Amino acid sequence: MKHDKIAQLRSPGIWRLFGCRRSMMASEGRRSSSSPEGETLDRFPAGLRVLVIDDDRTSLKLLEHMLRKCLYDVTVCSESRKALSLLRGSKDRFDIVISDVHMPDMDGFKLLELIGLEMDLPIIMMSGDGRSSTVMRGIIHGACEYLIKPVRMQELKTIWQHAVRKNLNIDRRQYVKPQRKRPSETAADEDQLNNDEPSASKKPRVVWSFHLHQKFCTAVNQLGIDST
Repeated sequence: MKHDKIAQLRSPGIWRLFGCRRSMMASEGRRSSSSPEGETLDRFPAGLRVLVIDDDRTSLKLLEHMLRKCLYDVTVCSESRKALSLLRGSKDRFDIVISDVHMPDMDGFKLLELIGLEMDLPIIMMSGDGRSSTVMRGIIHGACEYLIKPVRMQELKTIWQHAVRKNLNIDRRQYVKPQRKRPSETAADEDQLNNDEPSASKKPRVVWSFHLHQKFCTAVNQLGIDST
């Protein structure tokens, strides 16, 4: 069973997350004779790089303490705009983001929207507002999870799953090779293309842009969650 888990951790996306653990163990004088894969598996998911955003200083301090007990590498920020600057300055600096919904300088959903459009990071939203409509709004805007305050330790212990899942999805998109068609299939496709009438040609695919995303979110807000 352990060998199966090690095989799953060999993907490039996973090593982008946890490859730095080798140097950490060497500096601490705890390098063993086992393989690097085994060492990383034993410490997994220690060192997960988490950015936490909350304007409530007490809540932010408590959350930082809990995340550090999970052995995560934690960076805290009390302003949404400053957090966005950190992310834009180095998009590979963090593995996952946790943000409060109600922020004074920028609405948490707006921050979620910008991060989702500009960088491929999993974002967890949190709030004391546990209404279904608010939770649904977070999911619609792209949150991978919605935590109700006060956040529990057990919930924080499993947030690494979102970062792993995101990186595995990236790897699949990068390394899936297109299948070659057989000569007979290629000829059949050419015949079909020649027989198609101009009026039956497919319309160009719509590219999802920031402008269209804003229109979508505006429509959802106007119609309401239940109507959509």
